[in-house]
Amino acid sequence: MTTVQAGTDRPLRVVAYTDAAGIGGAEISLGYLVATASAQFQISVVGVSQTVVEAIAHGRPQADRFILPSRGLQSFAAHLHTLSQLQPDIVHANLCTPWACATGLTAALMLPHARVVRVDQLPLRTTDAIALWRTRAISLRVDAHVAVGKASAQRMEDFYALGRDSVLSIPNGVPDFGEPESPVETNKQLVVGSVGRLDLMKAHEVLLQAISPLEGVKVVILGEGEQRTALEKLAFNLGISDRVSLPGWVDNPRLYLPGFDVIALPSRSEGFPLAIVEAMLAARPVIATRVGSVPEAVWHGETGLLIDKNDVNGLTQAIRQLRDDPALRSQLGRRAREVAIAHFTVEAMTESYENLWKKLMITPQVPRLRVPRPRD
Repeated sequence: MTTVQAGTDRPLRVVAYTDAAGIGGAEISLGYLVATASAQFQISVVGVSQTVVEAIAHGRPQADRFILPSRGLQSFAAHLHTLSQLQPDIVHANLCTPWACATGLTAALMLPHARVVRVDQLPLRTTDAIALWRTRAISLRVDAHVAVGKASAQRMEDFYALGRDSVLSIPNGVPDFGEPESPVETNKQLVVGSVGRLDLMKAHEVLLQAISPLEGVKVVILGEGEQRTALEKLAFNLGISDRVSLPGWVDNPRLYLPGFDVIALPSRSEGFPLAIVEAMLAARPVIATRVGSVPEAVWHGETGLLIDKNDVNGLTQAIRQLRDDPALRSQLGRRAREVAIAHFTVEAMTESYENLWKKLMITPQVPRLRVPRPRD
């Protein structure tokens, strides 16, 4: 077995931690990392939800699993006790929001020798003063702070006054399952697919409004959430219920991609969504908003089309353009797959994190009590 820590012949001990209560893109991404990390790393998965922990550890059967209380003094004591017993070299915390994982990160920072990595999947600002200062205090003390794209990293730096170039960029990656299926060319309607929770952040109502004036366009939205009733009502009021399908949550959205001609994600906020990379690997053109690190994958006019958030007319025009130009759809899709294979595979993501973990073990720890002033 390869030695990764100077002076030892054991694998590096890594704790993959999340306090997520449900499974979304952030947790799927962590699961890919856990599954594909090399045997040089002994990985334990720690969390507060058995369903989430099992899902993350599924691809690595040998990984130990620990379920901890989610709230109160009992929760902190359990976090500190479990992490102390595991004696990790690296605590890798995966955050679905910047104020998540505070208990686990605080406990990890109390370990005398562990290096602490926080990964922010979604760059959000909070107006809650306590959450803001707690997030900032923890972020300034971790050994490495990662976001899922360059723009997302800069937003975290700005939102929490962390200093320029203090947050690293490691894009999420997904597995490539080989050559994609080509869309079936028929006289059927153009099928626009979308993947994501049915909530206001995903802005699916913008997509429904955008297709309303377009003939020959159908929408399929894969996901579940609190906005289902509102979306069904909107589709009825727009007179497009026969062109809108809401199948609900599906375990493997990728299986639906061959039936889509175009993928649309009109989100109001994103980090670096896995759905975009999956669409690109499937050689499908993507229409998406200029939010988060989305423009780092969707290159306007090259791998897809970009619009502003809440821009119904812009989305209508983009869908119309791709509806009326099959050659352009094919061209964008081919280029999207090339870019995804070159930059956004799970192998590239895992290699970046493994290199970071190794580097941290030969780098002095960040001061825990008194931290240096952030750079401007």
